[in-house]
Amino acid sequence: MILLISDLHLQEERPDITRAFLDLLATRARSAQALYILGDFFEAWIGDDAMTPYQASICQALRALSDTGTQVFLMHGNRDFLIGQAFCKAAGATLLPDPSVVELGGEPVLLMHGDSLCTRDEGYMKLRRYLRNPVSLWALRHLPLRTRHKLARKLRSESRAQTRMKANDIVDVTPEEVPRVMRQHGVRTLVHGHTHRPAIHKLMVGDAPARRIVLGDWDRQGWALQVDEQGFQLAPFDFA
Repeated sequence: MILLISDLHLQEERPDITRAFLDLLATRARSAQALYILGDFFEAWIGDDAMTPYQASICQALRALSDTGTQVFLMHGNRDFLIGQAFCKAAGATLLPDPSVVELGGEPVLLMHGDSLCTRDEGYMKLRRYLRNPVSLWALRHLPLRTRHKLARKLRSESRAQTRMKANDIVDVTPEEVPRVMRQHGVRTLVHGHTHRPAIHKLMVGDAPARRIVLGDWDRQGWALQVDEQGFQLAPFDFA
């Protein structure tokens, strides 16, 4: 059994989400071969050198799961793209590039955070290209901590304001981009998060049927995609 989750946006201000995640680690994830976290794991991450006690406790919880034999895979999101190898090593996690193709349920599956699929949001895509540039990443990681904190708050504030003003189709994936990326990687199943619109979409890639599975964000409830002998099952669950 494999579990895939995304968009937890973990932060001290949401202890209900934190409790639900820790409960998942202590229960279902213990029986899983692997846990994939496809981005926006934390609400914000300004560098491994700036890990707070709260974030360190999450790191330790992941390490405890990894030590039981469950593989842990982590992918960057648009909120936590500064997570680095130091955090992953401490957590016993493997950092996956976005996108990545892995075998799930006996087939190759494309895993993405999902923000790169929203190509109609031209302003965001321009910012993303700048922030993910290796030179920009190096510069960001070497800014003073106070400056990084201020920049993170500014980016989050602007992101919320702009998202409210943009049309729904702008902040969702571009329909034409999905089959293009799937053809490029030779897959018939794509799993991603980011849009906070959980669903299983059927589509055609060339002449073949395909599917796009969108993971849900953790807010009023949690979401997980379970892959086992029954297939791909996307379902919400209530917080305890």
